[in-house]
Amino acid sequence: MAQRSFKIWRGDKNNGQFVAYAIELEPGMVVLDAIHRIQSRQVTDLAVRWNCKAGKCGSCSVEINGKPRLSCMTRLNEFPEGQVITVQPLKTFPIIKDLVTDVSWNYAQNKRIAPFKPRTKDADGNYRMYQRDVERVQEFRKCIECYLCQDVCHVLRDHAKKEEFVGPRFMIRLASLEMHPLDIEDRIPKIKKEYGAGMCNITKCCTDVCPEHIHITDNGIVPLKERVVDRYYDPILWLWRKIFRG
Repeated sequence: MAQRSFKIWRGDKNNGQFVAYAIELEPGMVVLDAIHRIQSRQVTDLAVRWNCKAGKCGSCSVEINGKPRLSCMTRLNEFPEGQVITVQPLKTFPIIKDLVTDVSWNYAQNKRIAPFKPRTKDADGNYRMYQRDVERVQEFRKCIECYLCQDVCHVLRDHAKKEEFVGPRFMIRLASLEMHPLDIEDRIPKIKKEYGAGMCNITKCCTDVCPEHIHITDNGIVPLKERVVDRYYDPILWLWRKIFRG
């Protein structure tokens, strides 16, 4: 039976290193299968976070050969035969142990965002929306909060600026609220001043790693940037305010 070599990061927030392991392969194995086999047969104290093993919970996010990926959706046969596969924790967040990181910072960002605030119902007690407006926000609801986009974001990796930008995952949440046909909350001032929309330079690295293929940059972040520009930097609106608002 064929074997595959791995280097897995072992350690905690204070120190650690890559440790080499080798396992026997079986057809159809994914990286998470390999980690579980190493965990069960060689190092039972290896820490790894996972849940559904179906690419829908986002728990098993790691960096595989330097790229943020879901370990349960990364097949071993994607890699050239004989290539050592390196597995390490997400670099943007503090390490707890081995492959497990502390992603609680993301939950704190989520709490900063004003929740959905629907307009009043129509006279007959119903809401009415155009189908195209409903479909526009459906894409954003596919997010599984794997935080791969947060991990690859260069702004968040520069920890000196981390508190100034909520990151692509929460820009998508903001987009899902701002573009919702029933929502009436005005979040544009905070998108500009507190959530850091201007810090994203639209490299699309977040879109590239999204396992749900959400067009984070083009359909979410760019439209939010445009709304900020329309509100604060449109020369015609600026002139109108100067004339009519003194």
